[in-house]
Amino acid sequence: MSLASGANGGRLAFYSMRMKIPDGRLVSILMVCVYFAVPVEAQAQKADASRFAATDCDPSMWNHVWSPKRLQQLAPCISVTGTVLESTRDEDGDQHFLLRLDPDQKSLINKRNKKKKGGALVVEIVCANPTTQKKPRAACAGYTNSITLPQPGWRVRVSGSYVIDTHNGWAELHPVSKLQKTQ
Repeated sequence: MSLASGANGGRLAFYSMRMKIPDGRLVSILMVCVYFAVPVEAQAQKADASRFAATDCDPSMWNHVWSPKRLQQLAPCISVTGTVLESTRDEDGDQHFLLRLDPDQKSLINKRNKKKKGGALVVEIVCANPTTQKKPRAACAGYTNSITLPQPGWRVRVSGSYVIDTHNGWAELHPVSKLQKTQ
């Protein structure tokens, strides 16, 4: 048996065996099993996200997400509050920022956020900037996001889809539908 990782934490299992059939010939059989498993940590995050459920998200924002299959959606719309630690323009046209969440929302952060992002939530405003990469251009073609880009130090309330970026393993709000400066 061999295993290969798939999208969204799924796995592919390949089983092969040889057997004799009644006439004495050997035949090879290959079976492929596909199963999807949501890691225990993601299950806990998904359950906790319901505490922050919101209704002010725009599902059409997903039309402008480049390679959406890499994002495992845990909740379609949540709202969080916190302080912007950094805000950077990404080559894919998105504005990425790190948000130090208020203490009552820390359960939305996973181990990867703690290890790679200093315990901050990754937040992405899609199509906020011109893209310098070829592949993501189609997602933003004819669309420019009008959400105000946050500055480090701002206190904000952000609404968006709560996801796990399966390429990096951390939790994100991506795509953002609404951002309000609160102070």
